[in-house]
Amino acid sequence: MADDAYLVLIPDARPRLGAPLAAVGRLECLDTPAVRAWLQAHDTTSDSRHVRILPPEAEASIPEQAERLPLPLTSEETETVRQACATDAIAAVETRLRDFRHTAEDRDRLVHQALATGLPVHRIAELTGLDPQMVGEIAERS
Repeated sequence: MADDAYLVLIPDARPRLGAPLAAVGRLECLDTPAVRAWLQAHDTTSDSRHVRILPPEAEASIPEQAERLPLPLTSEETETVRQACATDAIAAVETRLRDFRHTAEDRDRLVHQALATGLPVHRIAELTGLDPQMVGEIAERS
């Protein structure tokens, strides 16, 4: 399990924090007696516009008077909550960073493939934007 996310009840007209539960889809923890009891105790349902979910790092933004319930989520569920809570601009940048991570993870393999096909180090550096010295270091690690 990852850090706890938070189910929050914000009854006033405050700017909306987090995301509505409907935006994150099905979470395992929503079927637990603790969550059902919390919703029932506050005379609300999971589809209420006042019930919001926030990722772990947003705990500090929860108003003191707001009712909250920590939710243990899997890392995949936590990522889904983060994406649902992110603005379009943040979501776009996060997607680009994940794409970059994926590309960076394949960097050495791609450089080795390029070298194996006969592409010279200077051309690989030119095409990838890597420093020629780094391409040479990658080549040496074969």
